[in-house]
Amino acid sequence: MNVQKVVFQNKEGQNLSGRLELPVNQHPHNFAIFAHCFTCTKNLSAVKNIGRALTAKGFGVLRFDFTGLGESEGDFEDTNFSGNVEDLLAASDYLKEHYQAPTLLIGHSLGGAAVIFAASQINSIKAVATIGAPSSPKHVQHLLKSGIDEINETGQAIVHLSGRDFTIKKQFIDDLETKSLPETAQKLNKALLVMHSPQDSTVSINNAEEIYVSARHPKSFVSLNNADHLLMNKKDSIYVGEVIASWAMRYLETPEEENLSSNHQVVASLDADDGFTTALKMGRHALTADEPISFGGNDFGPSPYELVSAGLSACTAMTVQMYTKRKKWPLENIEVHTSYSKSHAVDCENCEEDAAKIDTFHREIKITGDLDEKQKTRILQIADKCPVHKTLHNNTQVITKIIEN
Repeated sequence: MNVQKVVFQNKEGQNLSGRLELPVNQHPHNFAIFAHCFTCTKNLSAVKNIGRALTAKGFGVLRFDFTGLGESEGDFEDTNFSGNVEDLLAASDYLKEHYQAPTLLIGHSLGGAAVIFAASQINSIKAVATIGAPSSPKHVQHLLKSGIDEINETGQAIVHLSGRDFTIKKQFIDDLETKSLPETAQKLNKALLVMHSPQDSTVSINNAEEIYVSARHPKSFVSLNNADHLLMNKKDSIYVGEVIASWAMRYLETPEEENLSSNHQVVASLDADDGFTTALKMGRHALTADEPISFGGNDFGPSPYELVSAGLSACTAMTVQMYTKRKKWPLENIEVHTSYSKSHAVDCENCEEDAAKIDTFHREIKITGDLDEKQKTRILQIADKCPVHKTLHNNTQVITKIIEN
């Protein structure tokens, strides 16, 4: 994916730091803003995974640190819930000025409550998704129980949250008391998706029920069974991103997909901090390539040589099926199993030398259908005539040049 570092100012003129993730070599059809959980940051792994799933579906996604957190300026102890909502409004203004107005808001935990309040003030928003959100911002008070008495008595206290110490002032607590989420959700008049885990021990599932009941249609609920509050299991956060992307498309305007704005069929994009995890755009289709964990990758997708092997397998299957249909042979199904390695040539004269090894694709074909031995032999011959097979055997050239920005 294409990840850009962005900076915009909040209401107080302080710089907020964010990351804008864009699809590979295409204009986003819609922009989304992600609001992280209380005392979290934009770099939480779940936030990144959800954003990656959305960009794979053509969304542009802005994730940023609220005032006083992560890389953003300001003092967290001087912030409150209303300030988070104002930060979201500032993020919306930034996108509207520099790209296009956002149409989707996504919020995790307290960020989920914040996006509902923000959505009521952003005309361009058409859809809102919450993940493990409390039905009232006051829910945060139970996270601060170790310091509530001190906050009420002295006006502030140091509270230990998520492995860090935070100074919480009474103005934060007082601000929470003024916010009625059910009332705001009832007047929202935007499509709403509520996602929550029944096993969430931080924000109980009944919070999702209260939000859902308060909201008007169109509204949806998705149970995140067995997920924890922070979506620490990568599969859970990827699932959340994919569901939000698919759900939101029903309520957003999306232009008909176009082919790549490139002279080539395939585009690969890899950021400096993504390791080997590479985003691919292949015609109208998005894919992720990677290396296995044993090689230092994340195993999020097939390796480059697996992609080459996949091309050979697919081309072989298509070529054989096309041939047998023309011959009216009863081939019901064909499976082509292909793998790549460096091996010695069959007629190798210096097999003891490593330099004698050549690129080798091992291909095995499984066919289903009432075919005789003569037909099976012919299928093996046809497999060698598939275009990709011929390309791999021909002399090829790769001509490379720099594309100037």
